[in-house]
Amino acid sequence: MERLEIERIEKEKWQQLEAKDLERRKEELEELYLLEACFPEAEKLKRETRLLSQWKHYIQCDGSPDPSVSQEINTFISLWKEETNETFEEVIAKSKLVLHLIEKLKLILLETPPYDLQHKNITQYQGSILELQVLLHLKFNTATEILLREASTLADLDSGNMEKIIQDENVILYLWANLKKNPRYRNVRFSETQIGFEIPRILATSGIALRLLHTHYDHVTPLRSVPTLLQEHASTATHFVKDEVKKVEAEISKEFHEEYKQRKNESNLVHEEEIKVEEQVDIEGQTSSVQEESEATKYELEMKLLSETVSAGKHWKTDGISNVSYTSGKRLITFSLETFGPVTLIQDTHINMPYQSWELRPLDVNKVLLTVTTVFTEIQIQIKEDLCMLASLKLNNKNHSSILEGKWMAPVSFIIALKDIGLNIFPTEHSHFYVVINYKIPVVEMKAYRQMALLSSAFAFGWSRWNIQCDSKNVIFKVREHLTKEEEPVQNPTWALFMFGGDRAQRLKIDEYSEAFSDALKEETEFHSTLYHMVKDFASKEAMDKIRSSHCQFIDSVCHMLLSIRLLSFS
Repeated sequence: MERLEIERIEKEKWQQLEAKDLERRKEELEELYLLEACFPEAEKLKRETRLLSQWKHYIQCDGSPDPSVSQEINTFISLWKEETNETFEEVIAKSKLVLHLIEKLKLILLETPPYDLQHKNITQYQGSILELQVLLHLKFNTATEILLREASTLADLDSGNMEKIIQDENVILYLWANLKKNPRYRNVRFSETQIGFEIPRILATSGIALRLLHTHYDHVTPLRSVPTLLQEHASTATHFVKDEVKKVEAEISKEFHEEYKQRKNESNLVHEEEIKVEEQVDIEGQTSSVQEESEATKYELEMKLLSETVSAGKHWKTDGISNVSYTSGKRLITFSLETFGPVTLIQDTHINMPYQSWELRPLDVNKVLLTVTTVFTEIQIQIKEDLCMLASLKLNNKNHSSILEGKWMAPVSFIIALKDIGLNIFPTEHSHFYVVINYKIPVVEMKAYRQMALLSSAFAFGWSRWNIQCDSKNVIFKVREHLTKEEEPVQNPTWALFMFGGDRAQRLKIDEYSEAFSDALKEETEFHSTLYHMVKDFASKEAMDKIRSSHCQFIDSVCHMLLSIRLLSFS
């Protein structure tokens, strides 16, 4: 009887708290709506920045085209097509502008919200990117032919064969022509490099030429359409999100469940499409062994050969590659080829997923440190106002230097740059095929990230082991007030555990070290409709002042990164 009485009292108390929460819900949501006005304000500022950038380009009059204006980019392409007999050095110099135009078009497609980007614009930009890529590669081929016409004048004094190296930050050309046809010269190594190859005897007596074109950009993978799902996540106001979020939730949930049923049938195809290309080496000529110094991330690399099917936009293959060996001390890869064509080093897209843990910690007003720990790496990202920076990187618990450290970039550019160096912590719509995820309803995730971003100037958030124990309708994470400016983590911090379901936040009675999960409410706490009002119950005045003084572009940038990394479902 005593147990039943306790349960009755607890149930009555729960019902009273629910009634109180329902009574003040309208007031709390209206206050949240005012706070989330920062998102459309940030989008307005980004739109103004894009317009200002176009105006600055217009008044510069430096002769370079605006890639977003079809007439200008088409004129640029047409005029370059008419230029003939360009040297390889001239093509390399022009390639810097071409690659800049390609990147600018890609950024426009990624940064511009869908409601500001018409279908005809998307088609135009993607068409321009593809045309520039094709023309650039054609120019390199033509310039190579011109070099080979001068092969006799470039002959090496010792071997009598042509050997030429042209190096740039984006492209390295290794060109060799067999002028002497001496069967003793089967092993070739380019001067002062680790790059070399061995050819069969029959080819050593033939009139052949071999080109290794090593590009630090992907000139092979077919252009993919820009995903629009969730692209507007951090740039719209609450009243707009209410309708859109239902649509997004339905689409993602439907996609997840339908695709999951087809996992066995489709996984191979999707994997090939989602592979991350780190470097491209276009090998043209007759070769059976090539030595290549890898600049890619040093773990979990696979060697793949591009077969004829890839020319039609199909997939990479390992057929025709054998005797693969890697000397880690010299960072030297050796392998044999049976056929000719582009070869690439490929890193598993999902090698850094799922995450082991994460933490979002304030450093100051409008400045936070986001730490994501994976099986191999610990990645620390600073977000300051509307910019991001790689603060530190550890590989297997050892500090590792990176070319990105200390470089501030806009969120979209920063995400692209991280992927380019092999630090991919950004799930795609197909990632649940390859990663064991903690599935959460998208609308709950979205609301959690938006409200965490609002509070991020004064509150730290962290991974909780209980997040996987609750159902898909809720997320659980650690929360604590953090007002110090030190970048080093606080020793033995005191965390509160929050459970959030999109329209209700509560502080849990359990802590991270409890023996079993329970959704019981912590004593002397109440339900709230938002995270903001939940922390308001125990926050200091200084913390609330910091939250209210946060800049809209900072909040938008934090939200963008949280939504891109998806900490709550991929940890």
